[in-house]
Amino acid sequence: MRKNDIRSESKGVMPRIILASGSPRRLELMHQAGFSVEVIPSHADEKVSSGTPDEVVRCLSRRKAEDVAGEILNPDKSQLSACIILGADTIVARDADILGKPSSPEEAAETLRSLSGRSHDVYTGVTLVKVEKGEIQREETFSVRTRVYICRLTDREIREYVETGDPMDKAGSYGIQGIFARYIEKIEGDYYNVVGLPVSAVYHKLEEWGVSRE
Repeated sequence: MRKNDIRSESKGVMPRIILASGSPRRLELMHQAGFSVEVIPSHADEKVSSGTPDEVVRCLSRRKAEDVAGEILNPDKSQLSACIILGADTIVARDADILGKPSSPEEAAETLRSLSGRSHDVYTGVTLVKVEKGEIQREETFSVRTRVYICRLTDREIREYVETGDPMDKAGSYGIQGIFARYIEKIEGDYYNVVGLPVSAVYHKLEEWGVSRE
């Protein structure tokens, strides 16, 4: 990226959006919504010792966005003169229990059995940080919840899905946009929130901030 890739709003050009995530799904959703974005993945610590699912995703999204803001504001680096950083974090919660990414196929299968035939919630926290003139000008955090209902799964269905490898990099051990879609009975709320980013909420928030699609 070049320093002059992002110019000040004072010159009539909206700042570029920086996605503080290496998630290809979030990048695809931003492009799908018509936004041109750059990617600077956050390296922030993603461990949170306590809190409700809503509090956790808000905390982690803020931590990621602020981590990248710190990189951009580092005086030793030639970075971007003006930008809006978008940090996001998604978790799956069964009742009050937060379900992370499985550490093994066995754990993935166990998680899927616990979700079989019932509902659970998916939370995504989003933080927007505006950096301009060498400092943070504005920051806002919000979250979105979607309820997901999964059909009752047989042991064979769970085994075959786990064998695809798809659950291994996903919170809750499933991806709604892949083959697992055939086991989704219904959802209440934003589908894209389950994929990893509440696109409509992000779009309207950016509109409030004066950022239009390119």
